[in-house]
Amino acid sequence: MSTMKIPENYQPQLNLIETEVAIKMIKDTFERRLAEQLRLTRVSAPLFLLKNTGLNDNLNGFEKPVSFTSYELNNDDEIEIIHSLAKWKRDALYRYGFERHTGLYTDMNAIRKDEELDNIHSMYVDQWDWEMVIAQEDRNLEFFKGIVSKIYNALLDVEFLMIRHYPQLSESILPDKIHFLTSQELEDLYPALTPKEREREIVRAYKAVCILQIGDLLKSGIVHDGRAPDYDDWQLNGDILVYNSQLDDALEISSMGIRVDEKSLVEQLDKAHVNERLALPYHQNIINKVLPLSVGGGIGQSRLCMFFLRKAHIGEVQASLWDEETMTLCKENNIHLL
Repeated sequence: MSTMKIPENYQPQLNLIETEVAIKMIKDTFERRLAEQLRLTRVSAPLFLLKNTGLNDNLNGFEKPVSFTSYELNNDDEIEIIHSLAKWKRDALYRYGFERHTGLYTDMNAIRKDEELDNIHSMYVDQWDWEMVIAQEDRNLEFFKGIVSKIYNALLDVEFLMIRHYPQLSESILPDKIHFLTSQELEDLYPALTPKEREREIVRAYKAVCILQIGDLLKSGIVHDGRAPDYDDWQLNGDILVYNSQLDDALEISSMGIRVDEKSLVEQLDKAHVNERLALPYHQNIINKVLPLSVGGGIGQSRLCMFFLRKAHIGEVQASLWDEETMTLCKENNIHLL
């Protein structure tokens, strides 16, 4: 059953060809600005990984990756389509030999078959995955906020460019600065609301927000949002959300964080009751300090395009598959799926 929202009297500001041209402009510009801001080098990325390496992203822990075997490989070695490259990137930093305050980014294409489809969720996920080497003294919230602000500056550059090229996109939505608050401060502000309702209220107020410290239990006994225990340090991470004017809602465009060190990895695996992961090669390389300390994240390509082009549905900026009800609703309401 479709859970999509239909904006009242929706009229797309760009036709199909204009949309495709604008998508290319957004992706090229943001990718270049991101690399400049964070001193990143583009590298090639895998579409699939061996399950037994422990390098695939577990997301919230219940999503099952698409998997297969190859007759050219040992049939006992299950191959998984990636969910994201959260762990692979840190391993790649080590293999490439990046130095402190430099790093990599890549085009990540994934399949998340268990995704619940709506205006902003698709089975096809496209994002920029990036990762940077840091030192022990960088593992603090102030350093993390500085990284967020650099990414936000790249967003401001792209919004200015798009409005200049397409005046019909109307005035800017993004404020000059992004607003920071922790998930606990957000709960304290809106204790009667659900986490998603809190996100909507805070972006209505500030238009661009970074919610910090996601994954651990709040005072209420719930988590703000699920976060795998073995890549982000739950005390040093955050999500970037912007105000989606078409849907009158929050739009998460990036999930990022300073990665776990050997201490926070053990603590978080214990909290999540998945201590058996410590035996995996990736986790052993953190425990034994083989992998560098790092900060990184994913930035949704289609979601960025949705936001900058004032689109109501992610299918207007990416080619994916949708159920019959969604396709009918879109056709009836001027939402042109690619």
